[in-house]
Amino acid sequence: MGENPAKNHYAQLNQGEENEMDIFGYKTQSCRKALCIAGYILSCGALWLLFYWKPEWDVWVNCIRCSLEEADIVLLRTTDEFRIYSRETVTWISVSALIKSRSDYPATAEEDSIFSKAIMKPSFQVKTIQVQKIRYIWNIYAKQFQKVGVLEDHHTCSAIHAKFGSGLTCNEQDVRRVICGPNTIDVPVIPIWKLLIKEVLNPFYVFQLFSVCLWFAEDYMEYATAIIIMSLLSVFLTVYDLRQQSVKLHSLVESHNNVMVTVCRNKEGFQELESHHLVPGDMLVLKEGKTLLPCDAILISGQCIVNESMLTGESIPVTKTHLPQADDFKPWRTYCAEDYKKHVLFCGTEVIQTKADDRGAVKAVVLRTGFNTAKGDLVRSILYPKPMNFKLYRDALRFLMCLIAFAAIGMIYTVCVFALNGEEAGEVVKKALDVITIAVPPALPAALTTGIIYTQQRLKKKGIFCISPQRINMCGQLNLICFDKTGTLTEDGLDLWGLLPSERNCFQDIHSFPADGSLPWGPVFRAMAVCHSLIVWEGKIQGDPLDAKMFEATNWVIDDSSGHQIEGQGSTHATVVRPGPKATTAPVEGVTILHQFPFSSSLQRMSVIAQEIGGDQQVFTKGAPEIVAMLCRAETVPSNFESELLLYTAQGFRVIGLAWKSLQAGKPPTALTREEVESDLTFLGLLIMENRLKRETKPVLEELSAACIRSVMATGDNIQTAITVAKNAGMISPTHRVILVEANKEPGSVSASITWKPLGENKTEDYRSMEDEGQTERRTNLTLGHDQYHFAMSGKSYQIVAQHFRDLLPKLLLNGTVFARMSPGQKSSLVEEFQKLDYFVGMCGDGANDCGALKVAHAGISLSEQEASVASPFTSRTPSIACVPELIREGRAALVTSFCMFKYMALYSTIQYLGVLLLYWQLNSFGNYQFLFQDLAITTVIGMTMSFTGAYPKLVPYRPPSQLISPPLLLSVVLNILFSLSMQIFGFVVVQEQPWYSKTDIHRACLSMKNHMENSSYSLGLHGVGDGAHEQTDNGYKSYENTTVWLLSTINCLIVALVFSKGKPFRKPIYTNYVFILVLIGQLGICLFLMFADIDDLYSKMDLVCTPTTWRISMVIMLAVALAVSFLVEEAVIENRPLWLLLKKTFRYHSKSHYKRLQHVLEQDSAWPPLNETFFSDSVAITVEGNMGGHSNPTFDSSEDSL
Repeated sequence: MGENPAKNHYAQLNQGEENEMDIFGYKTQSCRKALCIAGYILSCGALWLLFYWKPEWDVWVNCIRCSLEEADIVLLRTTDEFRIYSRETVTWISVSALIKSRSDYPATAEEDSIFSKAIMKPSFQVKTIQVQKIRYIWNIYAKQFQKVGVLEDHHTCSAIHAKFGSGLTCNEQDVRRVICGPNTIDVPVIPIWKLLIKEVLNPFYVFQLFSVCLWFAEDYMEYATAIIIMSLLSVFLTVYDLRQQSVKLHSLVESHNNVMVTVCRNKEGFQELESHHLVPGDMLVLKEGKTLLPCDAILISGQCIVNESMLTGESIPVTKTHLPQADDFKPWRTYCAEDYKKHVLFCGTEVIQTKADDRGAVKAVVLRTGFNTAKGDLVRSILYPKPMNFKLYRDALRFLMCLIAFAAIGMIYTVCVFALNGEEAGEVVKKALDVITIAVPPALPAALTTGIIYTQQRLKKKGIFCISPQRINMCGQLNLICFDKTGTLTEDGLDLWGLLPSERNCFQDIHSFPADGSLPWGPVFRAMAVCHSLIVWEGKIQGDPLDAKMFEATNWVIDDSSGHQIEGQGSTHATVVRPGPKATTAPVEGVTILHQFPFSSSLQRMSVIAQEIGGDQQVFTKGAPEIVAMLCRAETVPSNFESELLLYTAQGFRVIGLAWKSLQAGKPPTALTREEVESDLTFLGLLIMENRLKRETKPVLEELSAACIRSVMATGDNIQTAITVAKNAGMISPTHRVILVEANKEPGSVSASITWKPLGENKTEDYRSMEDEGQTERRTNLTLGHDQYHFAMSGKSYQIVAQHFRDLLPKLLLNGTVFARMSPGQKSSLVEEFQKLDYFVGMCGDGANDCGALKVAHAGISLSEQEASVASPFTSRTPSIACVPELIREGRAALVTSFCMFKYMALYSTIQYLGVLLLYWQLNSFGNYQFLFQDLAITTVIGMTMSFTGAYPKLVPYRPPSQLISPPLLLSVVLNILFSLSMQIFGFVVVQEQPWYSKTDIHRACLSMKNHMENSSYSLGLHGVGDGAHEQTDNGYKSYENTTVWLLSTINCLIVALVFSKGKPFRKPIYTNYVFILVLIGQLGICLFLMFADIDDLYSKMDLVCTPTTWRISMVIMLAVALAVSFLVEEAVIENRPLWLLLKKTFRYHSKSHYKRLQHVLEQDSAWPPLNETFFSDSVAITVEGNMGGHSNPTFDSSEDSL
């Protein structure tokens, strides 16, 4: 086939995106397929099952490699560390019926679109695959699969207006509909039989089925039935749970799948149709009143107010503005930068209000349909969650592999022993297979699951809900928590504290609220009355809490009736604010808000164009003071602006800058660009808002700090305010220094600079002379120990450092505590960078801007009660960070419980395994009731109750181990196996040395004792006959060795359960788990009763034989010694933390964690942190893909300011 197939055999799907995948082309071969079918039949379905678990093997065996172009099967592999394979079949869609006159195709809107590039001539077919609900089509020219159901990114703003502004023709719409598929987020309720089959084909249940069949073959009916009942219960519970989730998800998305919409057709006018017919590029017309959006769309005329709480969790209405008609060559998304969302209406959100402008109806172009939409993405993240990479689960598999290897040794031994003694082949196979079911405990997964379920129940009682239970164990490993500030550490609402007005570039006296009464009429008052995005919705004023407080202070009201006449513009929908009943007299009837430029987190400001009724048009701007001041004419900004701003931000106030200007009559407001409006402004003053810390913030952060868990703040607020809140909350200790890291990049330049500035305790300290700074630097470098300083930086600096100073980023993150003015994307990036340093990161936030970070963190805790908590694994009912230590406590307890359960299950199966192998030496084994007692009465009950132990109330300053395969844990298991083996072998050998021991006469021991009693020989004879009759019905298991080994191994299981049930420091002491203690006492009582009771019928049923009392006491002594030794070793060695720390020190063991190694390096580096220094990056910015060739490290020039 030449080079070609191999070359084009592989490509990447969704390159650079979160769901990036490798894709390989394969072609089915009939002869291979036929051989496989024969294999399925001959192996009784075992081969099919193997291929079901390993789809890649199925493809490799059935198909041959070929180029993607020729492929009829594609193999997909995720690019993360899990590398999970899946297979998809290539399908063909025919569009020949729709393209009637071949000459007029492609039509105008189609020329450079993916649709014209995918239709194969002359067959008019399109090649497609469907991956995780998204359809991809084969681009003939680019020779790759591309996503459909999305408007291409390359369109410019003007192209979107021109191409799609008048709608698609019917023909274009039909072609797109066939290729893209319906615009629905279709989550069918999965039938119960499908869920059942999927659950039953789980490798674990297949192993159980194998075990059960084997037990039935050996007449071990009771336990087999018990396992069947437990497994069925487990399967049904899981299926019920999955079914409930499926129904819930189905009802969540169903409502938006079919709504009636109005679309504009090219040359045919308006048309009503069902929303599932929409395609990318369609022109939607938004009517008055509430509308549910059935797709993502770009607003191209008018303005909308949308409730996005379904997606973001914030029920604050958001204002959307239309896409500007910019004649720029940049694609629209690049042109709009981070603000593109201000023009996009998202699927699943609700349009509360529409405002038409001078161009007529409110229109939007369909951007994405179906599962490509924002809501579709959310649903897909629930349907296809990212697998969790946690050492515990990886180790668990290795652990099971070790047990299987262990079982293999036992199988070889069994085959040798039985075959050499001439047993039948069938019996030998049964006995050998039995060893596997003994060595690998079938109840292990059920026992582990119960632990997690109990923890989930405990969390639920504390008001913490969890939608991803496997993350609970990860919470036990968290050692860094990122907090959002507003609404998380501080109260949600802001109180208006005061206003610092500015006139003729001087600040005036501060106006305090509410003490100084209301403000006098003037530009500042007008700014407070109109510069907001508040609306009246359902009779209440709704919007940003900051806007609401500011507007409240004016005592004006919003008159939200539509259709105000505005000179020269005809009728349009506008908001009018008027004096309320409590307002001071104003010289105007009201002010109309004509146009809004909504608040943008990247621009950090918002503006409105307003007009007094019967007056002139004016612009009002409010936002971050530094930004607003830059937009003002320099002569209007007070000279002491920076020092005044610092004075208030340093006290933790939230400060907002206000500015205004008059507009010349001319252009209509909607025709003005944001740049034109927000320039040459007059500075009005600073609005000072108070943001109080929540009552529980400080104690919680102190508790985390005492437990050696780092706290980091990532906020959208001003850096000074953030630092002050961090100090007040105790994140930064009063004795520690704060170092401000500022990175700058000149526009158009490739070089960037980074500066370290120590922040003084008071404002004047920052304006010292150069000499002073030099001395400070030398003094601080001597006193700054590790952890004695904290870095603070803004989102802008973070971005520049990430691009230009890549190798400095880990060092900065190691002591970075405050990250201010962070955009949602930067918050997610920050969490991921911390994870790269091997931190286990928790994220606690409450708003829309935290959704991304909540998703990528190891444990995301949402304090929002909205539906958007779907994005976060944990949701707290009470909006306070007190849930964080609670979750860590429960996580640590759950993790330790998992380890205890593993150790116990490993020991129980090993104890039973060793006992059986010992008895196999004499061609004997345990009886069915003996197995049943150990498996059901002992282990199953212990497995159910061991996990009841609650979490220890105090967080200790270290974490439980994260690995199953850690030296203390392995040592504990190995030593206990040795103790158990020694005791069983000792009992097995010593019983054979006893004077009353007989290999054949199993009644001799007790008969010789009964001879001492004055019983007639007649009764003796009868007894012998009776026992002889027993022996006839005996299954051949009774022997002194069997009785000794069984009693020792059964009680040994109880000893191990007690020794392994850890209490402090991560769980409450074991005696607080009353159920477990009662169970152990009850089981021990039954075991001792079996040991000392001499009831013939009971012994006969349990396959036990009577032994002299002295031997029974000897067994109790053996067990007491085993308990003492096991307990002593566990407490003095395994749980002895100082001993392990000493061993680590002696053997110079260093942590493998990246951050620990870096900490060690920086402690040795006397030049770190470099105070009052500036570094320059001369290298090219590192792109995210890192395609730097050999030059991966930037070079620096250190220019020291303080010489």
